[in-house]
Amino acid sequence: MNDNKLTILYERLSHEDGRENESLSIEHQKEYLEEYAARNGFTNVVHRTDDGWSGTRWDRPGFLQIMEDIERGSVGQILIKDMSRLGRDHLRVGLFLEQLRERGVRLIAVAEGIDTAKGEDDFMPFRNIFAEWHARDTSRKIRAIFGARTAAGKHVTGALPYGYLHDPDDRQKWILDEEAAPVVKRIFQGVIEGKPIARIAEELTAERILTPAAHWRAIGERVSMGAAGADPYKWATATLIQILKKEEYMGWTVLNKTATESYKSKKREATPQENRLIFKDTHPAIVDEETWNVVQRLRETKRVRERIGGEPNPLTGLLYCADCGQKMYHKQGSTGRPDHPHHEYVCSSYRHYSRSCTCHYIRVSVVESLVLEAIRRVSGYVRENEAEFIERVREKSELQQEAAVKESRKKLSKAKRRREEISGLIKKLYEAYATGKIPENHFSELLTGYDSEQKTLDGEIERLQAEIDRYNTDSVRADKFIELVKRHTEFNEFSASLLNEFVEKIIVHEATKVNGVREQEVEIYLNFIGKFDLPEQEEQPEETPVKKSRKKRRHEMTEEQRAALRERDKERYARKVAARKAAEEAQRAAILKGTAYEIRPQEAGAAHAAI
Repeated sequence: MNDNKLTILYERLSHEDGRENESLSIEHQKEYLEEYAARNGFTNVVHRTDDGWSGTRWDRPGFLQIMEDIERGSVGQILIKDMSRLGRDHLRVGLFLEQLRERGVRLIAVAEGIDTAKGEDDFMPFRNIFAEWHARDTSRKIRAIFGARTAAGKHVTGALPYGYLHDPDDRQKWILDEEAAPVVKRIFQGVIEGKPIARIAEELTAERILTPAAHWRAIGERVSMGAAGADPYKWATATLIQILKKEEYMGWTVLNKTATESYKSKKREATPQENRLIFKDTHPAIVDEETWNVVQRLRETKRVRERIGGEPNPLTGLLYCADCGQKMYHKQGSTGRPDHPHHEYVCSSYRHYSRSCTCHYIRVSVVESLVLEAIRRVSGYVRENEAEFIERVREKSELQQEAAVKESRKKLSKAKRRREEISGLIKKLYEAYATGKIPENHFSELLTGYDSEQKTLDGEIERLQAEIDRYNTDSVRADKFIELVKRHTEFNEFSASLLNEFVEKIIVHEATKVNGVREQEVEIYLNFIGKFDLPEQEEQPEETPVKKSRKKRRHEMTEEQRAALRERDKERYARKVAARKAAEEAQRAAILKGTAYEIRPQEAGAAHAAI
C-alpha cells in the first residue's frame, strides 16, 4: 500500500438502477466504501462520484476525473462496490484494467472480493460481460415499453405543441387551446396568402400576442420551454418555422422522430420519415391535411425578395420553362415610369446560363389572368357537372398510373438486380481476403463501399415497392378538388391564397408569331387533378373572327411547325445579340481613341440610346 498516494472511492448510480434500491444508492455506496477503507488502513481518501450516469457512458465527470488523477500519477488504489459500478462495456472495462496494471494502480471491488494486488480473478471477464448484458437487457425493456405505448398512439413525451393543452382528466391526451389554436391557423393561412414568415412574426409582435413560452406560463401549463425571453410578445421567425413543420397540427400523433443507435449511445438522431410511426385522428386538428401540404410545398420553394417592394411574387416557384424545365426568373421591366414597373418572367437558363435556352418571356399580369380564368372555368364546370367531372378525372388518373407503374417496376427490377450483384461481389471479396489475395486495407475499403451502395439500394427498393403498392391500391380522388371548389363562393379576383390553394405548377412555352400575331402556350396544372382539359364546347356566337382564326391556327399547327418557329426565333435572337456585341466593341474602340461614337439602332439590331 502506498500511503503517499490517493485512495479513490468511486460511486456510480444510473437512473435505470432505480432510486428505490437502497443498497445501490450513492449514500450507501459511500458509507460501505468508507467503512472498508478505514477497516483496512487506507488513507488519503477522496470520493469521485457519478450520480445519474449510465455505465455504458465513458464521458462521466467522476470517471474522467479519475483518469486525470491516474495520468498525474497520484493514485495508489481505487475502491468500488462491484465491477458494474465501473462500467457496463466489458471491452472498455478490460482496457481500463490494463491501464491500471501498467500504471501500478490497485483496484478493489469490495462486494465481489476482487483485488488486483492479489492476482487476476478468473471470473472477472464473465462478470464484466454480464454487466454489459444487463445494460443491453435494460435498454431493450425500456424500448419495448415505449414501443408499446407508441403503437397505442399515446404521447410518450411531454412535447406539447403550441395550440394544444393537456386534458385535465388524462395528460396523455391533447385538447384544443381555444386562445392559441386560432393563432396557429392564422400562421398557416398567412403563408398560403404569400406572406413572408418574417412579416407574419412582425404582425404577431405588433398585435402583442404572447409567444408560446409566455402563453404557457401565463395560463400555468407545465411545459418545459427554457428561459423566458426579455419580451413576451417578440415572435422569432424560428418559432414560426418550428410551428409550420409540425404534423401534429393535422390531428396526427407522430412518434419515433428521434432514436439512439444502440444502448451504448445516448446521442439521439432524427429517424428517416419511413421509420416514424404516425397515428391519424388522435386529437383535434387545427389545420387540414391539404393546407399543411400546400404550406410545406411553399416553404420548400426558394422565393427571392425583389429589389423594389421587398416582397417575393407569389408566382415564383410555380412557373417552369417548357423546353429546359428550369424555373422561371422573376424580373421587373421598365415602363419609363420608375413608380410603375411591369413584372415579368423569363427562363432561368436564358437569364443565368449564357443564353442556353430562349427567353420564354411572359408578363405577370398575363399569367394572373390565365390562372384566374382557368380556375373559374374548371370550377364552373365542376359545379354544373360534378358526376361527369369525377368520371373524367378517374379515367385520366388510370392512364397516368399505368405509365408511372411501368416505369417504377422497371427501376425496381434494375435495383434488385444490382443488389444481387453486390451480394455476389461481397462474397467473392471475403473469399479473396480469406485466401490472402487482397490486403486488409483494400478489403476494408471495398467492403465499406459495397455496404454503402447496398444500403442505398435497400432504401430505393423499399420506396419503389411502396410506390407501386400505392398505385395498385389508391386512385386519385376528385372529391378533394370538389371540396376545394365548394370552399370558395366566387372567383372574381386573383390572389396569392387562391393561387396556392388551386395551382400545382405552370408550364410556359416559348412564344411564336404566326402572320404577325404573337401566340404563347401556357399549361396550368391544378392541385389534385393536374392538367384538366374541359370538354370541347360548341362555338359561341359572340366569338370574334380574329379569335376564331387564332384558335384554328393554334390547333392546326404541328409540333414540327412549333419547333421550327422556336428555332427561327433563336436564330433571330442570336443575330441581334451578335450585332449588339459588334456595336459595343466598336464603341469601346472609339472611346479608347478619344472619339465620340453613336450607336445607331440598325447597327445594334435594336433601339439604343446615344452615348
